Amino acid sequence: MRRLFIYISSALIITTLLLAIFMDRNWYVIFVIVMFLTALGYFDMIQTKHSIMRIYPVVGRLRFFMEEMRPKIYQYFIESDIDGRPINRIDRSTVYQRAKKENDTMPFGTQLDVYSEGYEWLAHSMAPKNFHKMGHNLRVTVGNKDCKQPYSSSILNISAMSFGALSRNAVEAMNAGAKLGDFAHNTGEGGLSEYHLKHGGDVIWQIGTGYFGCRAADGGFDPVQFEERATLPNVKMIEIKISQGAKPGHGGILPASKNTPEIAAARNIKPYTLVESPPSHSAFSTPLELIDFIKKLRELSGGKPIGFKLCIGHKSEFIGICKAMIETNTYPDFITVDGAEGGTGAAPQEFSNYVGAPLLDGLAFVVNILNGLDIKKHIKVFASGKVTSGFHIIRALAIGADACYSARAMMMAVGCIQALQCNTNKCPVGVATQDPQLTVGLVVEDKKTRIANFHNNTVKSVVELLGATGLDEVHNLNRSHIYRRISFSSMQTYEEIFPSVEVGAFLDEANLPEKYKPDFKHASAEQWGFVNISKWGSKH
Repeated sequence: MRRLFIYISSALIITTLLLAIFMDRNWYVIFVIVMFLTALGYFDMIQTKHSIMRIYPVVGRLRFFMEEMRPKIYQYFIESDIDGRPINRIDRSTVYQRAKKENDTMPFGTQLDVYSEGYEWLAHSMAPKNFHKMGHNLRVTVGNKDCKQPYSSSILNISAMSFGALSRNAVEAMNAGAKLGDFAHNTGEGGLSEYHLKHGGDVIWQIGTGYFGCRAADGGFDPVQFEERATLPNVKMIEIKISQGAKPGHGGILPASKNTPEIAAARNIKPYTLVESPPSHSAFSTPLELIDFIKKLRELSGGKPIGFKLCIGHKSEFIGICKAMIETNTYPDFITVDGAEGGTGAAPQEFSNYVGAPLLDGLAFVVNILNGLDIKKHIKVFASGKVTSGFHIIRALAIGADACYSARAMMMAVGCIQALQCNTNKCPVGVATQDPQLTVGLVVEDKKTRIANFHNNTVKSVVELLGATGLDEVHNLNRSHIYRRISFSSMQTYEEIFPSVEVGAFLDEANLPEKYKPDFKHASAEQWGFVNISKWGSKH
């Protein structure tokens, strides 16, 4: 588009000037207008703050005009986000405002229907804490008894997004922003590229089923390549991706058009070919083998925190993993719970819409099982799935998470406008594309600051919300602090919706609550896979 603008503007300048000289002096007016628009276009191409204007000079300004009109037209409406599920427009606007350090207060009261089913709120105290006197650097230490290099993690980090799904400029901006803001950047399953390391930000290296970055010639896991990268100082934790919320049970997808030679080299694959990662791992095939793999990665990495990420499916399978942990006395340092509402650049529609448990359900279940078996003390839990605001973080922490990941909000912070072109290589703002004519619009030096701003201001909002509850420590939050409207005349706390369990309550399976008995009955440390649910009855 930049080249096209140069060609068209040059042609118009020459044409209007010739017409003014040889035809009619009135053409000088048109010539002046063309010169003004050309100058404006060149200014758009050299400025660094607005990606869409850099890529689409002059015409890109129409978006900002529409942005000004949108609040007036859609003030009381709920829009939809990347994957078609509802997201509050206010949360989306807040991301942009916090990233740009603009005023994120709002006039005229709430713009949500507080009497509609699903409306949620935080219970406040009549003795709130002064958040100005509370620390804003909320962190959690990840690392259990077997970990030699514990990591102090922020409560908000960048979720898994691969180089390949994102442009190198977007990856650089996110990692540089993580460095600036002192939080972590998850690589996604696409491997550990030079752009994840260039700016020195803390990295969580994700190992997927394709083993990109530690991939042997046969597509399996290569321990030598893994050790070389896992021991790099920037790599703070390693996350084994078992499944992701956007497409659980389905491997990652990288369209051929986005698989450039540079990306192919980072992944040890052929360029310009469709990349479909296997749906399951070849390095392990049972819960016990998963635990052995965790132990192996911990040793190869020099004792760094090792965890795994999953979206909850068959509940018995997760319980089987927990049984394997107890049997071997070996525990992951962290578990990431991803929700079915999580986004992705490319996923089959049925998988995105109908497979996997939503975040709140999966998170409550995982925390309950870990507490019930008295092994939560070894493991930190990360929550991932449409986390875009301080309230979303508070909500996850109240259920029992220790920290959160955010993907879509971080994409918005680097300029994503939700054009829904992630899977086409035509992202108009250079975030989710490998086209150099589009990636030029995303300027790392500008966008890294926006990433850091969004993180800092969102964590600050968590502190403010925490103070409103009368608490000064996030671990004192519980499920009774969050309310949800069930109907016009009925509301419940999260404790009522997702009842918590006492620590150690599941150690004696004879005394299990009825709702958990079928899952424990069919859980095995030696195997997983399809379970015959016909034997379970309707209470499962």
